[in-house]
Amino acid sequence: MDQVRIFALGGLDENGKNMYIVEVNESIFIIEAGLKYPDTAQLGVEFIIPDFSYLIENKDRIKGLFITHAHDDVIAAVPYLLKQMNIPVYTGALTASILHETLKKEGIKNAKIHRLKRASRQTIGGVKVRTFPMTHAFPDTFGIAIGTDQGYIVYTGEFIIDYDMLQEQYRCDLNELSDIGKKGVLCLLSESQGIEVSGHTAPRHRITSLIEPMFEQSEGRILISCYAQSLFRIIEIIDLAKKYNKKIFFHDKGVRSLLKHLESMKYYRVPKEIVVTDKEFHNDLEDIIVLISGNGKNLFTTMTNIANHEDRYVKFKTTDTIIVASPVVSGTELEANNMENEIYKEGGRIYSLSSKTVLSMHPSMEDLKMMLYLFQPKYYIPVKGEYRHLYMNAKLASNMGYSPDRVVVLENGQIATFENGILKSASDYLELDDTLIDGKETWDLKGVVLKDREVLSTDGVMIIGVGVHTRSKKVINGPDIQTRGLIYLKDADHIIKEVGNIMEECIEKAVKEKRYDNLEVRGEAKDKITKYLVKETGKRPMVLPVILEINV
Repeated sequence: MDQVRIFALGGLDENGKNMYIVEVNESIFIIEAGLKYPDTAQLGVEFIIPDFSYLIENKDRIKGLFITHAHDDVIAAVPYLLKQMNIPVYTGALTASILHETLKKEGIKNAKIHRLKRASRQTIGGVKVRTFPMTHAFPDTFGIAIGTDQGYIVYTGEFIIDYDMLQEQYRCDLNELSDIGKKGVLCLLSESQGIEVSGHTAPRHRITSLIEPMFEQSEGRILISCYAQSLFRIIEIIDLAKKYNKKIFFHDKGVRSLLKHLESMKYYRVPKEIVVTDKEFHNDLEDIIVLISGNGKNLFTTMTNIANHEDRYVKFKTTDTIIVASPVVSGTELEANNMENEIYKEGGRIYSLSSKTVLSMHPSMEDLKMMLYLFQPKYYIPVKGEYRHLYMNAKLASNMGYSPDRVVVLENGQIATFENGILKSASDYLELDDTLIDGKETWDLKGVVLKDREVLSTDGVMIIGVGVHTRSKKVINGPDIQTRGLIYLKDADHIIKEVGNIMEECIEKAVKEKRYDNLEVRGEAKDKITKYLVKETGKRPMVLPVILEINV
């Protein structure tokens, strides 16, 4: 029988950075390639992507990368992966259109992107693969079933069950799910982020009924914030603007681009007559909807800039009605609080939709139970979420009669191996390091740059410059000592003097013992100066000795 291995390179015990690997014999199938945003301690890091080392080492075995939709947590790392290897990508029509544009901006040519129907069947690398339609905040979302002779490996992707969903590009097809379940499922991988919520997510993901009264009552301008990739919610806002004959200004170019992709696919069209362009917009316009969008913390930072009159387009007015249509999520609390404080200082009115009232489009308990009922898997692997989410998802399966040996909670890099329809082992591990992206493409696999930034932010830096004669190595210039964030030089003459003495002594001793080497002496000086500074100041700053060899 086939040997099946399942593991994650990201997405377990964390929010984002999703990447799951299914190996059928020698064939590797990758599902998702996303990013996550850093926490406040990770200074200067823009975002984090998975460690591709294993994939690079085994690139000849990779049969395809499957992307279920176009949210950052599942697609944003694709350009970085494709720069390492040219592998086929399989995704939906809308996501493919967006990905083509992204790769073009990144200068990636000749990418092999295959458009899949939401319900499709194909053979890839000798393995049968099915996709099935799922309902999510992004159109064209699907799940994946990879065939093996032990049964299907099913990955649901992100989803909710919404019986009122009528648009074809959003609808879930429960018949497809049931058919896969009847044919036999070895293992089900189902997301965990909404597990703490009881009942079904629908209809609590819809915001129209909550914000419509504000559209009715408002006589002035409405500023409404929404995450850029929540297309379902953005369309709700646009539909309300149409209903109440209000003009709308899209503050973010990214949303305009997404809406153009929707229109090109004939999924949705924004009437041109209600759209206010950059050239037409000015701050004195009344009876207009200003849609402010962004990702993560940036959304709330933009709103703060508007309140502080620091935005390029929009300057806050006390007559504005402000609606926060995207509830605060983990990691954005500080920025959201700052935003509210600044708006209240300016005398503004805020209506914030609570995360308890409005749910994100992730499966709640009853949605997850339905997946277990329809697929009837032999094994269940909770994915996507912090550890408490994975644990609660596992407990849900246990409450539905799954014994502990049939529920597998993995860590990133932990490999579950199946043989003859049985979980043979989950004891093998891959060593993984987060890949930290700073700016466009600065990779810091081991976090060295990040660590340096932490040191600089807490203990400061000291630079010691010395000039020596090229031949004799005698000190002829300096030591010149500069510090930042460590001590006030005028109050620490004795420390500066002693650091200079240590530097000179290291050079003179090495010359005397006929072992002088510029790099080695600098390393020796760094160690001794660091120990001295720890003893005198209680801090461990970044110490940078510089020896310039001067030809006099």
